[in-house]
Amino acid sequence: MGYASPDFISLLADSVAGARSLEELVRPLLELLQAVTGLESTYLTRIDGAAGIQHVLYARNSLRLQIPEGLEVPWEGTLCKRALEEGRLYTDDVANCWADSEAAMALGIATYTSTPVRVEDGTLYGTLCAASGERKPLADGAEKILHMFSRLIGQQIERERLVHALRQANDSLAISALTDTTTHLPNRRALMEELRRRLASLEREGGALAVAFVDLDQFKAINDRHGHEVGDQFLAAIGGRLQGALRAGDFVARLGGDEFVVLSHTPHDSDADVAARAMRTRLQVATTGHFGLAGATIDYAGPSIGMIVAARDARDAEALIAQADAAMYADKRSRKENHRRLG
Repeated sequence: MGYASPDFISLLADSVAGARSLEELVRPLLELLQAVTGLESTYLTRIDGAAGIQHVLYARNSLRLQIPEGLEVPWEGTLCKRALEEGRLYTDDVANCWADSEAAMALGIATYTSTPVRVEDGTLYGTLCAASGERKPLADGAEKILHMFSRLIGQQIERERLVHALRQANDSLAISALTDTTTHLPNRRALMEELRRRLASLEREGGALAVAFVDLDQFKAINDRHGHEVGDQFLAAIGGRLQGALRAGDFVARLGGDEFVVLSHTPHDSDADVAARAMRTRLQVATTGHFGLAGATIDYAGPSIGMIVAARDARDAEALIAQADAAMYADKRSRKENHRRLG
């Protein structure tokens, strides 16, 4: 099969167009390369420069010569490295050209050809190689095919890197969209998504859902006295203490400003009120007391906490937050009245 034949061009076009991954591109290219060069084994390697290792990623072998996939060899002294450094694309006399190559001797390589595979910025990714246990001439057009295939592989590697980078960026954006930058807790949007998910689960599985609304009394005074930087430190510290008071499966988010919400599921309705009171106590204790911050020391009297328990028929997430907010204001009034009586 000539490299300019219709069959070759059709197979090449199908390989490039149908490839969804590096492996899906490389395997048919290795088959085509074997046909074009007439050499027994064709393979793609990846070079880990930092570790000084060359990996055989994919290989197509004959019965006579086996270049095993997964083979790892020290990069220093390999035929690929020597060929690259010497600018030698091909030799049919490996035994004399590189007589000290133990790998070539062990594998029985007599004829060898390779070309570097580089990515867009010129960085060496690996090598595209063909080898034979017999001395064979390099077929007409094989050099052009090697270079063309190495460019196609380099472009596929670059595409996969770009897709990976875009996915990472998208994941980071998704996380950022659901995370409060000051406390690193889930934000209001994440809270409402989680609350809706838990209400749907509550409808299916039963039990009860405790919703605690935490409002930081005197937070404005802390900001006014110590500045917004200390205020942000205090918010982050409160967030950390709330997290520390959670049980497995609980969820805490910063609703906004000085307000936080905690969700906790109880499997059995009969235990819901007791579990809710216990959670409220844990949250109150965790967020009251001494805070040693980078810019100030604060002895905090604790937040106001509104607690409600949602049953299986609860549907409206916004309505639940509003009910918990109302319960928080009732707690705030009670705390003020107690403070006046004691004062």
